[in-house]
Amino acid sequence: MPTSPIEPPDIAALALLTQRPPLLDVRAPAEFALGQLPNSFNAPILNDAERKRVGNTYKQQGHDAAVAVGHRLVKGVVKDQRIAQWREFCSEHPDAMVMCWRGGQRSALAQQWLAEAGLTQQRVSGGFKALRNACLTVLDNPNKNWWLVSGRTGSAKTVLIQDLDTSIDLEGLANHRGSAFGRRLSPQPTPVTFENILAVEYLQHASNTLVVEDESRTIGRLGLPLAWHAQMQQAPVALVEVTQEERIEHIHKEYVVDALGEHTAAGLPASALQAHYEEAVSRIQRRLGGQRTQQLSQLIQQAFAGQANHRDWIRYLLREYYDPMYDFQLQRKLHRVQFRGSRDEVLAFLQSDLQSRSESP
Repeated sequence: MPTSPIEPPDIAALALLTQRPPLLDVRAPAEFALGQLPNSFNAPILNDAERKRVGNTYKQQGHDAAVAVGHRLVKGVVKDQRIAQWREFCSEHPDAMVMCWRGGQRSALAQQWLAEAGLTQQRVSGGFKALRNACLTVLDNPNKNWWLVSGRTGSAKTVLIQDLDTSIDLEGLANHRGSAFGRRLSPQPTPVTFENILAVEYLQHASNTLVVEDESRTIGRLGLPLAWHAQMQQAPVALVEVTQEERIEHIHKEYVVDALGEHTAAGLPASALQAHYEEAVSRIQRRLGGQRTQQLSQLIQQAFAGQANHRDWIRYLLREYYDPMYDFQLQRKLHRVQFRGSRDEVLAFLQSDLQSRSESP
């Protein structure tokens, strides 16, 4: 059996998150679905029904009786199948570590069974709970030099973010484009999973400068950590300025051309994308008002029916909703704007800022 780590659990957990080894997560599927860590694979020692039965036995009869039930449930062919799945994963990932909720009996047993099958794998001390607590500690202390990339909707800020080595793509990690219309076909991660991914990305972010896109407190249904949002409210701003026509073209490509392509690849009709956008319109109806909501919906319907250009509803949406909202929000952060220019100019400025900081004594 591997020895316990010398470091205190919190330091060991932080080191493990930074190293990001493959994790053989033997928790039940329901536990895994609520929250997981990057680079983890779920191959439970107890499925959900078995875990529930063992848990009920523990409450009614105690530890020893619960363990006995667990061994009766997982034996013979069932046990062999689960070990075979673990062996396959560990053979593909020799450095994989075994993990359960608290690094207790489930991971210890999986580790023992693997050892009996000829594979020696380390176990995560403290389990998922220790790594989760370490993630929360990381997110509570985002001590770097922050830059906020801001600009009107459609300015391709995310593209700029992805071109910077010093950035973290919040929308990419949240799997959402950040607007009322920004939901993607695949679901967003759970809040716990999103926070874990964000913490690991931050730990692996080598620079002392961090660039993020200007976001509201929430990205889709996911909330940013409070400490991160607080940093974003005071960070200096680099403002991307592009023409309205450039913005319309960028939105048209991303939200129409690319989105229709994704729907086709998933076997979904264009009407599904139309329904999604009409639903998004209904969510902003209170701000738009009845007349403008009706006009916008009509433009979307006409575009999807081939009776109008999709750029028409995009232009109307920018003019009547996003631009006025942006102008209002910009007024509150004008004093923080330290640079403004085209996407290429902002990119060059932020790269130059990083270079000057790295050369400073």
